[in-house]
Amino acid sequence: MRSLNLHLKVLITLLVAMGVLITAYQIFILGIPVTEDETDDLWNIDAKVEFQATPREPVKLQMFVPPLNQDYVSLNESFISNNYGVSVNRVDGNRRVTWSARRANGKQTLYYRLVLTKRYSGEQAPAKGPIFRDSIPVEGPEKIAAEALLAPIRQHSADVETFISETIKRANNVNDDNVKLLLGGDASTANKAKVVDLLLSIAHVPMERVHTIRLQAEVAQSPELWLRSFNGQKWLYFNPETGEQGLPDDRLVWWIGDGDLVSLEGGRQAQVSFSLNNSEMNAIRLAKLTDENTDASFLEYSLYGLPLQTQQTFMIMVMIPIGVLVILILRNLGGLQTLGTFTPVLIALAFRETQLGFGIFLFTVITALGLSLRSYLEHLKLQMLPRLSVVLTFVVVLIAAISLFSHKLGLERGLSVALFPMVILTMTIERLSITWEERGGSHAFKVAIGTLFAATIAHLLMSVPELVYFVFTFPAILLILVGFMLAMGRYRGYRLTELFRFKAFLKD
Repeated sequence: MRSLNLHLKVLITLLVAMGVLITAYQIFILGIPVTEDETDDLWNIDAKVEFQATPREPVKLQMFVPPLNQDYVSLNESFISNNYGVSVNRVDGNRRVTWSARRANGKQTLYYRLVLTKRYSGEQAPAKGPIFRDSIPVEGPEKIAAEALLAPIRQHSADVETFISETIKRANNVNDDNVKLLLGGDASTANKAKVVDLLLSIAHVPMERVHTIRLQAEVAQSPELWLRSFNGQKWLYFNPETGEQGLPDDRLVWWIGDGDLVSLEGGRQAQVSFSLNNSEMNAIRLAKLTDENTDASFLEYSLYGLPLQTQQTFMIMVMIPIGVLVILILRNLGGLQTLGTFTPVLIALAFRETQLGFGIFLFTVITALGLSLRSYLEHLKLQMLPRLSVVLTFVVVLIAAISLFSHKLGLERGLSVALFPMVILTMTIERLSITWEERGGSHAFKVAIGTLFAATIAHLLMSVPELVYFVFTFPAILLILVGFMLAMGRYRGYRLTELFRFKAFLKD
């Protein structure tokens, strides 16, 4: 007995632990939304390219577009143009789109559109980058000025991160004579970045320019320059104006390097304008789109991977254990008397189609009439099988009659009575008749009321949309239910109804 108890406890612990761990993995690691109403942000980015085409000359326009290997997932990417060929190539870690046409006249407008989300971005590939670089050649006064700036930088830095940050701060001190010499009168951010690049190259510290777009809706945008360096483990991003380390979460890397955003052949005055807007999407729908548009597999092995019609069936099936659990609690803890365990659950499923009030009415009418027929057949001294056959046939005729009259009266809901399991109704009538004969009419009435009550509670719980979504999305929760059911299998304590029955003894 002790070995059996230990075996049961271990089994319950394993089932509950598996259910909790799998569900937690889906929620916290895969990021599957807990509620159906949960939404996530979508960013719609439009890059509008305008230029004047040179008459009678071929046009070739190239523009950098985001590399799509960042913390954001692309749900849609489109290149909108009229009579232009489009191709996308990878160049030095960047992606570049090329629009080309044999002839074009006048003002030309091209669009690049991107839809992004940050959810389900997944793990990033291990970072790789250079950890050493050659010095940029520099002579004369510029070399002396650079060395003068580097001396205190080396003294006030402890690693690559602090070295770069200190270098940027020194290069932004425009009151320093050495900085003035290296800037040459141009204090723009791009020129300061060149000075930083020069100083870092002398120290053999690699540095790259990073051009970003700020994810901010309804605000005019232009690419914002940042600097980055690889420290042997990860990329470190720096603000070229302040030296502050860390790329903000609202920045999207558009391209890397010294190249211009747009290059144009066969035209002039190329300009790019950015417009962004933010919208929301249902999180579970977003997960499905992410699965379809990327290599992600958040829902690949879930019930969402089934055909839609099959999903509808399983949304009902996964709720049956919930109904069974309700009956188990009502019977084992509450002491409620019902016609078995599964009969109330099946009746509860039928209520999904008929609606609760109408379903209770139909069930009561059909069962009452069936019981009357069963009582009449009892006087004919028929055997059980013929008796059940007659009752079943009567139930079918009664269902057809109710459906016909409902249709004539314009009560289309009455047609759903045909969805009641005929065999369940027949067996319910038969079992109530036997209960009536063996334990009296009052007990049979009590059991019938208990069955309807249990079916009603089960139906109400099984119809909660939030619960249906949660169980369907995280089916491992059923393992926890099984563990609870196994624990209930050893319950030998008092039922709630028994406490009321024995209340008089407690007073004595």
